Parts: sequence; C-alpha cells; structure tokens
Amino acid sequence: MEANLLFSGGKDSSLSAFILKKLGYEVKTITITFGYSENWRLAKETSENLGYAHRVMRMDERILKEGSRIILEDGYPSKGIKYIHREVIEELAKDYKVICDGSRRDDRTPKLEFNEIRSLEDRYGVEYISPLQGIGYKTLRYLANKLFIIETYNSSEKKTADYETEARIFLGDRAENIFPAHEHTRVLGWRGDAEWQEISHSVKN
Repeated sequence: MEANLLFSGGKDSSLSAFILKKLGYEVKTITITFGYSENWRLAKETSENLGYAHRVMRMDERILKEGSRIILEDGYPSKGIKYIHREVIEELAKDYKVICDGSRRDDRTPKLEFNEIRSLEDRYGVEYISPLQGIGYKTLRYLANKLFIIETYNSSEKKTADYETEARIFLGDRAENIFPAHEHTRVLGWRGDAEWQEISHSVKN
C-alpha cells in the first residue's frame, strides 16, 4: 500500500519515512509549495538520497496568506502554521488514501488533534498515520543520529523545506521578531554509506 508522507527533509520526516518503509508501505514523499520559494529542492534532494520517490505539490496561496494573517494577528507562529498544516492535510485527503506526517509526541504545532484526525478520516475515508506520535524527542534524536547524516542549523541561517520558510518570505519585514530562533535539521544521507563519509566530516567541521 502506498503511504504519502509530507516531507521536509529533516530528521522527523526522514525517520517517519524509514518507519513506514519498515512497516511495509510503499513510501512516496510530498513537499508542499505555495510558489514563493524553491525550498522544496532541499527536500527533493534528501528524498532522492534516501531512495524515496518524491513529488512537489503546488497549493493555493490563499492557504499561506490566511495562515500568515493568523501569525501576524497572534504575534506568534504556532496557530498560523497549524492552520496551514490542517488545510494542506485536507487537500491531500481529496487525492490520497493514506496520508502521513512527521509530527511527534512532544510537538505542539503543526499537529492535528485527535478529534481533527477522526473527522478527517470519517469525512474522506482516508487513513492518517503519524509514525512518531509515540516517540519522545530524546529517543527520536538517538534513532535519527544512528540512521542519518544530519546537518543542524539555526532557523534564521538557512531556508528549509517547510511552511515556515514561505510564511517568512510572504510576511517579509512584518515577520521580524515573530518567529523565535530554533533548531532545524536536514538529512544528507544514510549513515554508513561510504560516499557520504566525506560530507559528514565536512558538516561536523
């Protein structure tokens, strides 16, 4: 069975892909764009390096605009990012039977609540899978570091293939001081793969 996974190329979505594959699913990764950035290329490269088929989906920019409006109104990104994620999942449910994301047990956003998941599955007849829901951050970090070569950087240093990057671009100067600094990760490849050893060394140094 095909599992369609929202994919940013970070450790959470990469570990989710690994778990889904081990469970017997045919993993297809999906990165969302609203047309304001080509940040999806980062996720595409990671997905291909890990051996998963990848597609880019362009979504209606009204979703990004409304999410950004909520961010501005709230003065904090959580509710706006959650709105974007919920709308994206709704759109995917119209086309795919098994929808997955990399939200974790400890996440506050973007994350669907239990009642939202039940409503989604009932209305569209889909399966929603979030493989990391029972895994805490320490365990997740341990597993990801065992499996992957990971680049870590501050959210303000580089673009990432997630909703936040395009929201920042859309908001421009209005986003200043709204998004708190936090850590982002990007998976470069499988740990132990010979061709990645030199890259791993350069990332660490």
